[in-house]
Amino acid sequence: MISRNNLIRLIYSLAIILSIATATGIIMLLESKSHIFVNSFKAPQAESLIEPFPVGVNPIAKTITPSPVADSYFYNTIASASDSRDNWWNQVASVFASKNWYQNLASPVSRIIVIWPGERKEEISNNIAKILKWDNEQVVEFKRIVDASDPILSEGKYYPGQYVAHVGATPEDIKNVINESFESEVLTRYTEEVALQVPLEDALIIASLLEREASDFNNMREISGVIWNRIFIDMPLQLDATLQYAKGSNKYEPRWWPIVKSKDKFIESPFNTYKYKGLPPAPIANPSAESILAALNPIVTECLFYFHTSDKAYHCSKDYEEHVAKLKTIYGRGS
Repeated sequence: MISRNNLIRLIYSLAIILSIATATGIIMLLESKSHIFVNSFKAPQAESLIEPFPVGVNPIAKTITPSPVADSYFYNTIASASDSRDNWWNQVASVFASKNWYQNLASPVSRIIVIWPGERKEEISNNIAKILKWDNEQVVEFKRIVDASDPILSEGKYYPGQYVAHVGATPEDIKNVINESFESEVLTRYTEEVALQVPLEDALIIASLLEREASDFNNMREISGVIWNRIFIDMPLQLDATLQYAKGSNKYEPRWWPIVKSKDKFIESPFNTYKYKGLPPAPIANPSAESILAALNPIVTECLFYFHTSDKAYHCSKDYEEHVAKLKTIYGRGS
């Protein structure tokens, strides 16, 4: 039996611990906003200091060359960037960006906008609209002016990251900051020499597929190898992510990335890579510099098939028979 005095001491101790935890949480939330505010006003890196993307694939010769520089480029240039998805403060801000109380912390006249790698433009524009209180006309205008900006693409230019904007920012304002980021993070690295080897649109399309299909940078490079192997032999890509994009484009579908069923392989859509060979006509999502790097630098592999288990383990096979055998071993069935 706890005495009255001990009970009071326990309650008092718990109150102190709770107060400290609450104060610490508030400080961390403020710090996450401050971190993003500071980085948003840093001067951009001089263009002459930005290294072009390395390229380890030759679509004309249909060859993949081992590219050890891709890993060092990733860890030294991309993963260490302040807007990286691996940055802890950015992850905190991303979780709370949709909350008004968080947005009003530290600066009631500024808003943090978060674009995640692998989101489609409808997701992005809807999220921005919620934060900036845009109406439907402003959402439509935002997508129109981003798509119409150079290079003209229907998807793939809404560069992922954390952006700081005035609470009254217009579609034109947000388009400008996103375009600036796409210019500095992608276009300055995508030199004429790189484009001569792999056209920018092709790289963005493959990178968008990797964002939806892969679990991390190394896995992106592994799957990139499979995609290029299939392209080299004119084999359909057969990627479920493209079916998700096609299904999500239906105005009656409530989710942007719905679960794929066997019957979906017969969907009539130019994005159905089970039905049509080659790359889809446009990116299916908005890729990061990380996935673009992986698209340009696939890992050398003989694999043509792959799948992931629920623990994100990656299994690839060089032929269909081996693929089915692995599925049967793990799941007890071959599809």
